[in-house]
Amino acid sequence: MRWCHHLPRASWVSGLGRAPQPPDERFPFLIHWSWPFKGEHPLGPPRAFVRHHGSSADSAPTSGKTEKLFGGISAAEAIRQHRRNLAEWFSRLPREERQFGPTFALDTVHVDPVIRESTPDELLRPSAELSLEHQPPPAGLPPLALSQLFDPDACGRPVQTVVLYGKVGTGKSTLVRKMVLDWCFGRLPAFKLLIPFSCEDLSSLGPAPTSLCQLVAQRYTPLKKVLPLMAATGSRMLFVLHGLERLNLDFRLAGTGLCSDPEEPEAPAAIVVNLLRKYMLPEASILVTTRPSAIGRIPSKYVGRYGEICGFSDTNLQKLYFQIRLNQPDCGNASWGAGVSATPAQRDNLVQMLSRNLEGHHQIAAACFLPSYCWLVCATLHFLHAPTPAGQTLTSIYTSFLRLNFSGETLDSTHPSNLSLMAYAARTMGKLAYEGVSSRKTYFSEEDVRGCLEAGIKTEEEFQLLHVFRRDALRFFLAPCVEPGHPGTFVFTVPAMQEYLAALYIVLGLHKTTLQRVGKEVAELVGRVGEDVSLVLGIMAKLLPLRVLPLLFNLLKVVPRVYGRVVSKSREAVAQAIMLEMFREEDYYNDDVLDQMGASILGVEGPRRHPDEPPEDEVFELFPIFMGGLLSAHNRAVLAQLGCPIKNLDAVENAQAIKKKLGKLGRQVLPPSELLDHLFFHYEFQNQRFSAEVLSSLRQLNLAGVRMTPLKCTVVAAVLGSGRHALDEVNLASCQLDPAGLRTLMPVFLRARKLGLQLNSLGPEACRDLRDLLLHDQCQITTLRLSNNPLTAAGVALLVEGLAGNTSLTHLSLLHTGLGDEGLELLAAQLDRNRQLQELNVAYNGAGDTAALALARAAREHPSLELLHLYFNELSSEGRRVLRDLGSATEGGARVVASLTEGAAVSEYWSVILGEVQRNLHSWDRARVQRHLELLLRDLEDSRGATLNPWRKAQLLRVEGEVRALLEQLGGPRS
Repeated sequence: MRWCHHLPRASWVSGLGRAPQPPDERFPFLIHWSWPFKGEHPLGPPRAFVRHHGSSADSAPTSGKTEKLFGGISAAEAIRQHRRNLAEWFSRLPREERQFGPTFALDTVHVDPVIRESTPDELLRPSAELSLEHQPPPAGLPPLALSQLFDPDACGRPVQTVVLYGKVGTGKSTLVRKMVLDWCFGRLPAFKLLIPFSCEDLSSLGPAPTSLCQLVAQRYTPLKKVLPLMAATGSRMLFVLHGLERLNLDFRLAGTGLCSDPEEPEAPAAIVVNLLRKYMLPEASILVTTRPSAIGRIPSKYVGRYGEICGFSDTNLQKLYFQIRLNQPDCGNASWGAGVSATPAQRDNLVQMLSRNLEGHHQIAAACFLPSYCWLVCATLHFLHAPTPAGQTLTSIYTSFLRLNFSGETLDSTHPSNLSLMAYAARTMGKLAYEGVSSRKTYFSEEDVRGCLEAGIKTEEEFQLLHVFRRDALRFFLAPCVEPGHPGTFVFTVPAMQEYLAALYIVLGLHKTTLQRVGKEVAELVGRVGEDVSLVLGIMAKLLPLRVLPLLFNLLKVVPRVYGRVVSKSREAVAQAIMLEMFREEDYYNDDVLDQMGASILGVEGPRRHPDEPPEDEVFELFPIFMGGLLSAHNRAVLAQLGCPIKNLDAVENAQAIKKKLGKLGRQVLPPSELLDHLFFHYEFQNQRFSAEVLSSLRQLNLAGVRMTPLKCTVVAAVLGSGRHALDEVNLASCQLDPAGLRTLMPVFLRARKLGLQLNSLGPEACRDLRDLLLHDQCQITTLRLSNNPLTAAGVALLVEGLAGNTSLTHLSLLHTGLGDEGLELLAAQLDRNRQLQELNVAYNGAGDTAALALARAAREHPSLELLHLYFNELSSEGRRVLRDLGSATEGGARVVASLTEGAAVSEYWSVILGEVQRNLHSWDRARVQRHLELLLRDLEDSRGATLNPWRKAQLLRVEGEVRALLEQLGGPRS
């Protein structure tokens, strides 16, 4: 597992048409949190923003200038209303961009991408077929600041038409949105009127005639009052045409006639052509955004300047974006746990780790060259460290990411098939991704890429579609490998995208063997022929003695059923491959998939491999998880919007095959990390009934050693919290749990009989949640292990309240929890309020003789308590003697274990005591444990010398050997 929407784009700045800034003023990264207005702000209070490559801080236009231009207060008011309406419309971002926090308000923070000026010669020059690298700007053409787009060209001629082009994911949509918002809030004073048009909207009108005035009036009602004055604005009016690839323009006079009247009805494409010809409203400025494949639709003689959006080709831009994005405060239900917000220190730590990875890991920097992938990285980190809405999954993040980039996008608007760009990518890139997963590789040669792209292409139209895909979207999915040792190869832009596309390729039913492809056609043909022939022979058999023939031809109807069974066998084979991939036994030290993703993005050392495992072996554990996620109802609905519908029959057959294989895992004991991957698969699948049936045989939840982040707690609670069968044991030892995690996992704890929470640094605050757990009317916990947590006496005061009202708990371990004398005295005073406790362990708590004796007396009087552990406390020899005498004075009552020796004999509980020491050897204070063991060894030697019984001597020698072995582990004396 290597490291794994349109938001980070360009900030449209004011002063379009100003003189260029000196080079040393274009490159500092300045963050502005105030607005230096000289006049009145058009839409209310100023809002913070970020700029790069130029300043947006120019004074807002005054109302007096607007009134002078349009000749009346009504026109000025119409412009103000137009600004308000545009701001309201363009501030409404997609849900995918809003759900991660307030960062996604584009007028709040923003980072400009790099834009370089291109020449018509560059655009016409053929590029290498599979060249995916971003070419550095040629000498003499420095990056363009957005404030320089409408500056005069090198020959001093005015520029009125600018074409900005960029591949999918470079930020064209966000650039337009940010520019419109800048104009609405007075940051584009060079233009008094801005009219944006979506070419997708214009193309939906078809050839129906309409006029420019009608288009403006229908979409921007307040501008009806100023339509007759549009021509008078001259260069102070700006048209924005976004997504020109959606329109099929014809600049031939025979195809599109000349028209200069904005009120003359024409087809929308004809109006756009005449605007670009400068035949209609020749003084108006025009900004066009388009994909690279559609640049040639506008003759270069009508274009004053070309600008290529190069994204975050500077690593400093990536760092700036991540710093702003990840340091934003959480909002709404975005939290780092149940009601716990991320602290500034946690955010700073993420930013620092990610920045170091960008500096040292060039592949992630190459991926974040596209601003859209910066969004994906931030969304993934937010998911891993601050899970937001309930039901949000990793698969839904990737599906939403693709919807933000490809929603409604067609491969070529001029092609009659109207093929979805995402569907084409799933068929081509999905094939490459799946072949990589099947052959366990992530590096692809040029031949590998060409083979998948050109597979099955035979006609000129298909080659034309491939050419469009290469120019517009290939770089979105593939990037040149910059890692040492793999020159000339390509990798998927983020590793997880390879596994996502491979899973999509499977669930869409695009993967078919030769037998399946040929067999389907033959089965359908034979089935149709069999029906027709059987019908004819059935009629003839009534007249002629040919009753055997219909029986023979009826057998032909069986062929489709046989084919169906072949397909189902193929589904089972895929499901089997999924299980092998998710639960590979050779992943010896493999971390769970969530930790792998986080470590990969943040640059932490990745999963460790077994020494005997081949170094080039790849792990694709996300592939099966994505398959489950894509089969969920929500993701299937989103994919249908992208032109990639998953057939219901395919979804059912895949789910049944997976269920059949997963059901067998319930009888296996999985390692903790693999068990979490299993639960994460169910979380992504989002099907409670499916999960309940598959996990019905799960009785032990052992996640010991797994770092339980808020997301992992959410995953476990969502998958297992609603089950009905009881869990025999839940082991969450050494999981870095906090009180928020305890609250999240409460539904799981209520199903557990044995609950292990050792080594989790749980303090007194956690005891409040544990008290509520014990007092819950559905609690069925019989054994609770809290050893090696700093509960202290304050925590015990809360726990005894839970013990008083609990009726299920029989075994409680408070070993090494910092209780001290106060804690043991509290237990002694309140122990009689509980009537069913059988074993209590308060060993290694630093308690003295008085507190230990008080608890021992209370234990002797308890009606059900059978065993009390007091060893490794600060007990004197006299105190241990008194405790032994107390145990032998009366019959019945609890047995008190205060020492490993009992006079000249070994305590019958020596194995219990040494077992506790062995389990906690590396978590306790080493010097203190070593001192206890040395004293214990001395007592054993003295006892062995004092007894003449050879059987007792042998027992003592055996225990001495165990103690010496523990001392050797601690570095103590061997004898």
